[in-house]
Amino acid sequence: MTRQGIDYGGMMHRAMQGLIADVLKSIATEGLPGEHHFFITFDTRIEGVEMADWLRDRYPEEMTIVIQHWFDNLTVDEDGFGITLNFGNSPEPLRIPFDALRTFVDPSVEFGLRFETQDHDEDEDEELDEGLLDDISDDDSPDDSPNGGGEVVQLDRWRK
Repeated sequence: MTRQGIDYGGMMHRAMQGLIADVLKSIATEGLPGEHHFFITFDTRIEGVEMADWLRDRYPEEMTIVIQHWFDNLTVDEDGFGITLNFGNSPEPLRIPFDALRTFVDPSVEFGLRFETQDHDEDEDEELDEGLLDDISDDDSPDDSPNGGGEVVQLDRWRK
């Protein structure tokens, strides 16, 4: 019997989905506070995504929605969320599973999450890791960082 390691990537992925679920549940009951608004990008090809045919034709792979001024019927469950948004004066219901999410950004507080897919191979992983290391330089000091302290959390980069 082989001993399995701890799946930190999977655990982190589920935790970040839970964070988004908690935020959306709060918004569903209390509305958006202050200047908060969200850009949510999702993969339209994932099983369980429900959207109008004309939207799917326009966004066959990926779509970004904005939750800000007008939205209706926001519901959240353990698998995803449903929402009605206005597209050119046409309210359209959407159903988005959490597994379809690619990014979640709240620019009002410079917060973002990125869910990376596992569709690429190990060579691409190595290139991504090298690119990430190239971005981190010993010459970077706190004085070089932009004001506001924005944060993007990338998940599953090292998950196998």
